[in-house]
Amino acid sequence: MKWFYKMLYYSQKRGYYVCQRIADRLGIRAKVVRTTFMYLTFVTLGFGFTLYLFFAFWMRIKDIVYTKRSSVFDL
Repeated sequence: MKWFYKMLYYSQKRGYYVCQRIADRLGIRAKVVRTTFMYLTFVTLGFGFTLYLFFAFWMRIKDIVYTKRSSVFDL
């Protein structure tokens, strides 16, 4: 049972960062975004989860591409 809580803690710490970034961008609370994704997942039989994974992948790629360089010579 201890491994379950470790996995739950890891997913909450890493997984909800997508919702936090979307909420910061829209200027609303992260709880509202999380709840919306959960309801969307149950109502549309998985589309909300697919949309969540798409946003996570998209934000990860965006972070990799748009990293700030310290100088011009870091190209």
